[in-house]
Amino acid sequence: MSGAIGGAEVHGFRGAAAQLPRSRVLGRPIRVAPPAAARPGGASAGSIRAVSAPAKKDASEVKRSKVEIIKEKSNFLRYPLNEELVSEAPNINESAVQLIKFHGSYQQTDRDVRGQKNYSFMLRTKNPCGKVPNQLYLAMDTLADEFGIGTLRLTTRQTFQLHGVLKKNLKTVLSTVIKNMGSTLGACGDLNRNVLAPAAPFVKKDILFAQQTAENIAALLTPQSGAYYDLWVDGEKIMSAEEPPEVTKARNDNSHGTNFPDSPEPIYGTQYLPRKFKVAVTAAGDNSVDILTNDIGVVVVSDDAGEPIGFNIYVGGGMGRTHRVETTFPRLADPLGYVPKEDILYAIKAIVVTQRENGRRDDRKYSRMKYLIDRWGIDRFRAEVEKYYGKKFESFRPLPEWQFNSYLGWQEQGDGKLFYGVHVDNGRVGGQAKKTLREIIEKYNLDVSITPNQNLILCGIDQAWREPITTALAQAGLLVRFPTSIFPLGLK
Repeated sequence: MSGAIGGAEVHGFRGAAAQLPRSRVLGRPIRVAPPAAARPGGASAGSIRAVSAPAKKDASEVKRSKVEIIKEKSNFLRYPLNEELVSEAPNINESAVQLIKFHGSYQQTDRDVRGQKNYSFMLRTKNPCGKVPNQLYLAMDTLADEFGIGTLRLTTRQTFQLHGVLKKNLKTVLSTVIKNMGSTLGACGDLNRNVLAPAAPFVKKDILFAQQTAENIAALLTPQSGAYYDLWVDGEKIMSAEEPPEVTKARNDNSHGTNFPDSPEPIYGTQYLPRKFKVAVTAAGDNSVDILTNDIGVVVVSDDAGEPIGFNIYVGGGMGRTHRVETTFPRLADPLGYVPKEDILYAIKAIVVTQRENGRRDDRKYSRMKYLIDRWGIDRFRAEVEKYYGKKFESFRPLPEWQFNSYLGWQEQGDGKLFYGVHVDNGRVGGQAKKTLREIIEKYNLDVSITPNQNLILCGIDQAWREPITTALAQAGLLVRFPTSIFPLGLK
């Protein structure tokens, strides 16, 4: 299904105000932009401005929040975090608190203990597509018992959270994650967070292409300064998969003024982004990632033979708002345009740079990209992105109706093997369920995937293992016994 941007429907999305979905958390209408023609000075629907060179703003004229100053003085996320980590205190100071977020951690206090502050840290991993290799899952399970509170938390961005880590154990825990094929770099902070993609290990061209694209985008937008490895593994070179050459080429390309030349952070610079940034990639028709709730939503477009040929891109989604501040709001993403598959990294980079250069840095309540697009309108935003992209966006390609599948229970992967989607209450893995899952994953050497619904998929299961795994899951109360399909947010 297709329709006009800003009208009642766009490729299966309901856009009329009377039909707006309500936020799952807030019970409030979700913001959807009006047609460009309805905005003061807006262009007519579908018009695109000519591409021109981007103009750099005078940074001296911009007011900045305290966090912006901390980032600028940090020597690319090092200082004063490096000093605070070696102090005898059980906590770190406010500047270090802001910086450690970029390294994947939040400082917390125990709210159940009154009269004193018991400090601990939450760690969040970075798992593009929710993919977790066997080695990393077992390491996280062990770390939860030895240094955490004995449970693992699966998040809506397909990552792990490990709670209750003491400051004195931070380096041990993070270095263990890094040395077991994991990372926490960029899981929090003012940069690109974990990139979502369908978690199911289907051997299908569009799913595999979506997952590979998500991994490439994650690599493109990963911080480059080396501070993360300096702090947590003493600068040690950790063996990892070699970065695809197209990612390196796109990151280093400065033909349209996107980069900071000679900077350790060619895309982010000293200031990184104004606020957190969320990207999701999916195959056409699969909305397991809630595509419209992200800063950037990328949808694989395939030809009649099923070969991926490009991407439709949405921009400006986000479900957050500030309590009792009515000028903040949740918002669904707008259609931006279509790009050929070979251009996707350059288009993503151009969008990120547009937010980097124009997102508000004076008031963090309004720093997300959705507020920039709401203020400018999609046509002005598109024209600005095109300056950094160097091309005009093409018209959206038709998409099929969206569907949601939680991928629970037994399903075939398409390569002769099976996967099993385990429902995890509130994403908390603990007790007998945690023990049973570890036994299964360890015994059968399984990789796993985390879903955006905070569930866990056991991947690559031989047909002969189905019966014993079913028995073990049943004994732990982990067999799925309810329908798996519901309408996703904003789509029907």
